[in-house]
Amino acid sequence: MKRASPVEVSPATTQSLTDRAYAELEEMIVTLKLAPGAAVSEAELSSHLGIGRTPIREALQRLARERLVMILPRRGIMVSEINVGRQLRLHEARREIERLIARTAARRATDEQRTRFRELARDFEKSARINDDVTFMRTDREFNLLCSNASHNEFAAGAMSLMHGLSRRFWYIHYKQTADMPLTAKLHADIARAIADKDEERAANASDRLLDVIEEFTRATVVQA
Repeated sequence: MKRASPVEVSPATTQSLTDRAYAELEEMIVTLKLAPGAAVSEAELSSHLGIGRTPIREALQRLARERLVMILPRRGIMVSEINVGRQLRLHEARREIERLIARTAARRATDEQRTRFRELARDFEKSARINDDVTFMRTDREFNLLCSNASHNEFAAGAMSLMHGLSRRFWYIHYKQTADMPLTAKLHADIARAIADKDEERAANASDRLLDVIEEFTRATVVQA
């Protein structure tokens, strides 16, 4: 049988596939399609997503940096477990960094970004009206990325990127028992509109209100356990 010639993949294409692999794997982990403690392999994920093993490997390395998976030498890859104590420590850092990002995004966002913030505010409110958790999660992911980009502070954005996935997954696991999804969505909409309006103080205060609710929710999961 004649062997097919290898297809040349440009660096830009590889990066695009890595981004796609990361986005799809992150959503699978956050929404528990890949459960905490589950063992996974590059080959299985490559086959499931229809993406080559190199982009899958690069996406898994990024997810490992974000502590959503653990790459164990000679043992394979495992989706990380949930830890409430670690989540509360994450919130300590997240509160300070999110306030900074909200404030600087309100100051530095471009006109195009401000338009998108207004659109996302409407998307958050729509997810609140219909209590749609998946739409909320996807809107939240784009909102977080937009905030980081609009802040034009690569150090704050880099620190925040390590927290988003863990935070979304924890919320998704527990929100039906102890959280108010419509309220959480509306609080996100408040931040988005404050940034769009160039109101730094309002954006920072709205960020604090959101983190107050998230921290209360996190502590409530301990009572429910």
